[in-house]
Amino acid sequence: MADLETFRTEARLWLRANAPQSLYGTREGRFDGFWGGRRSTETDPDILRWRDVMADKGWTAPTWPVEYGGGGLSRDEAKVLDEVMTELELPPAVVGFGLVMIGPTLLDYGTDAQKAEHLPKIARGETRWCQGYSEPGAGSDLASLQTRAVADGDDFIINGQKVWTSHADKSDWIFALVRTDPDAPKRKGITFILVDMDTPGVSTRPIELISGSSIFCETFFEDARVPARHVVGEVNNGWTVAKALLGYERTMIGAAISGQMLGVEDELIEQARHYLGCPEGRLPDPMLRDDIVRAAMNDQCLNLTVERIRQSLREGQAPGSESSILKVAGTEAKQARWELAIRIAGQQALGWEGPGYTDDELQRTRNWLRSRASTIEGGSSEIQLNVIASRVLGLKFPGT
Repeated sequence: MADLETFRTEARLWLRANAPQSLYGTREGRFDGFWGGRRSTETDPDILRWRDVMADKGWTAPTWPVEYGGGGLSRDEAKVLDEVMTELELPPAVVGFGLVMIGPTLLDYGTDAQKAEHLPKIARGETRWCQGYSEPGAGSDLASLQTRAVADGDDFIINGQKVWTSHADKSDWIFALVRTDPDAPKRKGITFILVDMDTPGVSTRPIELISGSSIFCETFFEDARVPARHVVGEVNNGWTVAKALLGYERTMIGAAISGQMLGVEDELIEQARHYLGCPEGRLPDPMLRDDIVRAAMNDQCLNLTVERIRQSLREGQAPGSESSILKVAGTEAKQARWELAIRIAGQQALGWEGPGYTDDELQRTRNWLRSRASTIEGGSSEIQLNVIASRVLGLKFPGT
């Protein structure tokens, strides 16, 4: 404990000496920050300097090995570092799917050459990654995917389509699942492969969501030639790698939401006082008081669950089926939070644009609409509950 406290003091001193002054107080969440990549349009010199000094220190990926651009910290030290950055309200220097999804998966399953090629660039924010899993006919039943990869010498020729590919139009690389043996049982003929988005034959098209944003895309592969050296794990055994990455993804989703939910009760109370016209004292609506308290309690439970999962990771375990608990709890809590915010705002939550609504009210409505996708993306709640029932609780389904 004394060593960790020493590290805490040293980390605080280093951050105060190196963090740009303009970034103090700008932290929004653990995964809100500089996404980087070749297509980045970021021009703020302080954000770019913050990325550089943190990357040079290895603290953009604090637990990764130093030889791959990481800081070589223990998970306990990384937790302390995150606590100090939260205390100083400093944003992460680099965020993205590279750091929280494909990076950890490469550390577990990648070849030495793959780690050397990709991890340092991820840690420095030089490449941005997206995920090529879901297809128009393969969502919840992901293993039924049909994007084909046919061996051709030292390459694979890929044809097919992915959908709901978050930020594909801004990404440099995609980690994708492809079918390499159409005659094998569906979970046995899948391969996990890395594809450069600049590869001829790869294209994307944004999908506009009900909230008006377009973070999701369709991704198309038309005779895209990809070197076989980009296969992660074994050909036809990519389902093993895919499940491991899903554990990291679901843990990331739960952790991200838990960070967004911090202090939610104070925000909801402030909104309620505004719309109910009661600047002080107890809120006059007892059911609303109960719902706000319930949201605060759920927030605390989610944070404790995130911490338990993190503790298992600090003990050297990769995320397992328990990560589905975080996915369900986090996304359900997020939806409930925005439902409550809309209820508090009443008719002021009905605006889409134009006069009569503040910018905050319009954004609140869009956040509520966006939250509808939370229990679908990353694996629907129904699928996650099945995973929890069978793989965590050990329950048997009829006929199995």
